[in-house]
Amino acid sequence: MSQYGVGLRAVTRSAVLLTAGALVVPGLAGCGSPDPAGKPLAGPDTAPAARDRIADGGTLRWAVDAVPETLNAFQADADAGTTRVAQAVLPTLYRTGERGRPEINPDYLESAKIVETEPQQVVLYKLNQQAVWSDGREIGAADFAAQWRALSGKDSAYWTARNAGYERIARIERGASDLEVKVTFRRSYADWKSLFSPLYPKEVMGTPDAFNEGARRTLKLTAGPFVLKKVDRADDEVRLARNPRWWGRPAKLSGIVLREVPRGKRAAALTAGRIDVAEIDAATAGRLGRRGGAVEVRKSLEPAFTQLALNGAGGPLADERVRRAVARALDRRELARVVLKPLGLPAKPVGSHVALSGQAAYADGSGALGGQDTEEARALLADAGWEPGKVKEEKGEKGEKGEKAEKKGEKGEKAAGSKQGQGDDGDDGDDGDDDGTYIVGQDDKGRGGDEDLAQDGKQHLKPGGAPGAYAPKGTAAPARSAPGPLAKDGKALSLRFVLPSGPGTQTLATVAERIRRMLDRVGIRTEVSKVGEQSYFKDHIASGEYDLALYSWPTSPFPATDARPIYAKPVPAADGSLNVEQNYTRVGTDQVDQLFEQAVGTLDEGESRALLRKADARIWAAAGSLPLYQRPQLVATRTGLANVGAFGMGTPVYEDMGFLRKKSGSRSEKPSGKPSGKPSEQVSTSPSPSRS
Repeated sequence: MSQYGVGLRAVTRSAVLLTAGALVVPGLAGCGSPDPAGKPLAGPDTAPAARDRIADGGTLRWAVDAVPETLNAFQADADAGTTRVAQAVLPTLYRTGERGRPEINPDYLESAKIVETEPQQVVLYKLNQQAVWSDGREIGAADFAAQWRALSGKDSAYWTARNAGYERIARIERGASDLEVKVTFRRSYADWKSLFSPLYPKEVMGTPDAFNEGARRTLKLTAGPFVLKKVDRADDEVRLARNPRWWGRPAKLSGIVLREVPRGKRAAALTAGRIDVAEIDAATAGRLGRRGGAVEVRKSLEPAFTQLALNGAGGPLADERVRRAVARALDRRELARVVLKPLGLPAKPVGSHVALSGQAAYADGSGALGGQDTEEARALLADAGWEPGKVKEEKGEKGEKGEKAEKKGEKGEKAAGSKQGQGDDGDDGDDGDDDGTYIVGQDDKGRGGDEDLAQDGKQHLKPGGAPGAYAPKGTAAPARSAPGPLAKDGKALSLRFVLPSGPGTQTLATVAERIRRMLDRVGIRTEVSKVGEQSYFKDHIASGEYDLALYSWPTSPFPATDARPIYAKPVPAADGSLNVEQNYTRVGTDQVDQLFEQAVGTLDEGESRALLRKADARIWAAAGSLPLYQRPQLVATRTGLANVGAFGMGTPVYEDMGFLRKKSGSRSEKPSGKPSGKPSEQVSTSPSPSRS
């Protein structure tokens, strides 16, 4: 799914444990209130059909971006193709349902539950007695134990990309029978359902050599509805075949071919009948829709969201007041409409950094920052010292490279924090638990603890205004007319807006232009810099060479684990650099780290959700990442295909995919259910970043 960067489950660091403070999260549910998680904004669009209406046999040709470099999902170069193969051929103990929540997979588990909490958490898995590997061996505790040892992080000979959760396990043993696996944890783990999916056989996980090299090009043992037949690099395709040992509902298809097809050539391949299914962009969807014929477009929303990232490591955006001003200048509803309304998809801005509507941890926490308000944005800028004024001419020959080097040097010093965003008095506060966050709307005397956060109601509100970040009391509101360029100490307020160029980037360019206009209204100038797709993430986002950028993050059913590294507070490394994990905005706080650590360590699901929502409110208040809209999911399919297309939040069910039986006198039968190309539009209150 990602074209830039690593997946969500990267190697993690331990969060700093601090005392939790109280945080009032705007709009969250109390006793008797409706579930703030709501429902997914769009359901799956897969032309659902009962299995008895699907023909037995046929090969589904599925376009992918590339033949995967590895078939080991726990290695750093695993990609969307790796995931696709793993889902079809390996055990997945929990699938993701239509609401983006984990659901037990009965093909592998009869049950899984926490049987002890004291003195340690113990989970007992009862396996499906028919579950076997492709050589006939039963799936059992030895496979679980081998995967734990490989991913625990204790043996550096294993080249693992992530070990989240596995490092918390103390031991794994056989239960009362070969069908039971007992997992004991050293530290409680809320996201235990995320483990062992996919599950590899002990033959892959048992030794470093097997892990590092044995599963890159082949999988000798599998246990899914399909088996891996061949990775054909000459023809750029992966071939899967029906598993004769599969104990569940037999796969309807006799085979699946994952074929590498560049996105720019997919429309032609579809209309020529060389592929049956392909993810496409909006422009291609429009062209195929006009052509009609044997191809249709199925639409939903991905479990991923596009954000505006604000690099807080240096320059004007190191000041939280400027970041908040950027946020208050944006009309996120308009940006969502620009992207989603033309596609016939629900156009509602995303309200959370950790989940999407329908997922258990979702609640709209954007009130912690406040909505679009031009006057408040101007007041925040004025309070930060940016006012209409004369810009001094630069002297000397520093030039762009010198400015970049200086900027990079600033970013290498420390993460964005409150001390860069405080007033001229330089008051750091004397509360030891203060993460140093500058809170707009508080006077200097009260700065220091959770009671001073913008969410706690002490900010100065306009009548009818939403709780959020406002300029301090007494700050004069600028005039309503658009200001000229703002300056501070003779230097203009200008931000470098980095965007990818190339095919498929037009949507981002359109969104960026709308953002540029909105910022211009409050006096923030932007310098748009378009760079090649190949270098966009590595050389700009990950390295911090930007002020503003647009890229996407997936969400998962396990945000306490998977969202934490995206918002973790950067820490200095031994070599003097900054360890940012996946937090490419360089904006973080100790309180956010601690809330994530608490959320992942409690076994009370309600408490974990509440902690995640508090963390999300703090992330909003810090204004380093501004979620804009859930990514559209557009999939072109051959007509007559059922149970395949735009899956939305859910995991594909490969054994149910297939071609509809032919009716007498016609080529194929039209799938029943929701009209193709139009998802259900349910409106209520989305591993790795990508460009759109």
